[in-house]
Amino acid sequence: MSTGTHERPRRLIADIGGTHARFALCTSVADIEEIGMVNSADFPTIVDAVRHYLGRHGNPPVRHAVIGIANPILGDHVRMTNFQWEFSIEQARQALGLDTLHVINDFTALALALPYLPADELTRVGGGPAVPGCPMGVLGPGTGLGVSALIPAPAGKWIPLAAEGGHVSFAPGDDRELMLWQAARRELGHVSMERLLSGSGLQFIHRSLCESRGLAAPDHSPAEISRRALTDGDASCLEALDTFCAILGTAAGDLAVTLGARAGIYIGGGIIPKLGDYFPKSPFRARFEDKGRFSGYLAAIPVFVITSAYPALLGAAAHLDIYPNE
Repeated sequence: MSTGTHERPRRLIADIGGTHARFALCTSVADIEEIGMVNSADFPTIVDAVRHYLGRHGNPPVRHAVIGIANPILGDHVRMTNFQWEFSIEQARQALGLDTLHVINDFTALALALPYLPADELTRVGGGPAVPGCPMGVLGPGTGLGVSALIPAPAGKWIPLAAEGGHVSFAPGDDRELMLWQAARRELGHVSMERLLSGSGLQFIHRSLCESRGLAAPDHSPAEISRRALTDGDASCLEALDTFCAILGTAAGDLAVTLGARAGIYIGGGIIPKLGDYFPKSPFRARFEDKGRFSGYLAAIPVFVITSAYPALLGAAAHLDIYPNE
């Protein structure tokens, strides 16, 4: 990922989620190095996490930084939706001794990475060729459900969206999903897509499916549900995973028709890229195209699973190239 040259001052980039915080240094989108990851819960504040990372790498002089974070950015004060950190961007900038500190949504950063992703770090899941000059959409379940897009602009540039599409309302697609909606409505009130399309959402689906049959659901982690489904052939876990992927197909199809994303829909996050060969065979693609009169429109749109190790860091570096000194 790095060319190893430092003619320009190195800058700090980060991808902060509810579970992990990833950091790196870069001079440009083509020169990213010293990638490190920590558990977010190990640090009381984001400033502590940044200082820990920089300290491990000799406290290099850094003047500019961009942080992609799993949260809407609505002003100076940031309070994470799925984690305990909250902070003032300006106070964090001062505490870290930076000239500039950009904080953007993590899926805005991921959207910015899309034009730079190598073909061998993308797994295609159906559809025809991408149509140049059209929007690209990106979504991905992890601790929450991230959603963003890239909109084409003049002179070959792109405009990323700072979106919170994970909080759109969930609409059931069949009787099984109607049961899930009813269970979630009783437990949570408003039922957003994120309530089902996230790690905790996969657990909720598994538990609800078991309880609907009068069975006690084991308290499996999301990773354990996936492992039992794909490695052990556990029927209840496989049904939960199939249901999860079908619902994701609905969400991805909705995003595609909303944006006119004929340049493709991209899937990131911490869950789907780990499903390997199962995902292209899952109910995802059939549900993605299940749009009645617009099924043909969806059938032509390609979907790509992002398998890059650190794609949001690539997008954070791209953001610094666009706004180098602001």
